[in-house]
Amino acid sequence: MEANSRSTSGSPKDTDRRIGRRALLVGGAVTAVGTAVLARDELGRLWWRVPGVERPREDGAVDYRGARWVAASDANWRRADRPEDYAIDMVIVHVTQGSFEGAVRAFQDPGHQAAAHYIVGQDGRITQMIRELDVAYHAGNRAYNERSVGIEHAGFVDRPQDFTDAMYAASARLTAGICARYEIPVDRKHVIGHVEVPGTDHTDPGPYWDWDRYLGLVRRAKTALPSDSPSGTPSASPSGGTDSSTV
Repeated sequence: MEANSRSTSGSPKDTDRRIGRRALLVGGAVTAVGTAVLARDELGRLWWRVPGVERPREDGAVDYRGARWVAASDANWRRADRPEDYAIDMVIVHVTQGSFEGAVRAFQDPGHQAAAHYIVGQDGRITQMIRELDVAYHAGNRAYNERSVGIEHAGFVDRPQDFTDAMYAASARLTAGICARYEIPVDRKHVIGHVEVPGTDHTDPGPYWDWDRYLGLVRRAKTALPSDSPSGTPSASPSGGTDSSTV
């Protein structure tokens, strides 16, 4: 399990120092031109980057409109401010080796010591358990956790029938949105399986996961996104979208 401390690169001190200089520069410019409007607007936008102040969070908000929110145990993830502190450039595909409901219960258990951001069911339902801006303990590799979004798929690696059409389609739409938000290329260098994470002893998603099919669906879903779809930062929306299902 990863320690609940930030790495040296992208540390809170580095971020705070950068914002501090930015605020000073803006303040100096404002003084020079004799107007306070620019400074007020700038500081209003950046106030949550002050040391000890967290980005505002809405209870029950989700990053994917079709997801239902169920919170994972705080022991299975750590607060962050991605992509401000850690750039997100990867999606990691997992298989639960169990049921959808069993995965939800496991991620709610503080003793489990692991959880992914999302779980996708065989019927296409999606539950989000950790916000994308936070670091989930899902990959078994701290550096990969910090730079990725983890998606679990309910089923078993040796049961190809568990990877249903509804699951592929729902997961592809989810991954397409993530890739659009963070400008992640849709390829096998950036959308990978848990088995490909260095140091892991996992084999998921296994030999029956159809990567060609999946990436084709992700690319089509990404192309179909609205032209004004956010591409840089996640757009949180209230949980319980029209595509959500109960756990």
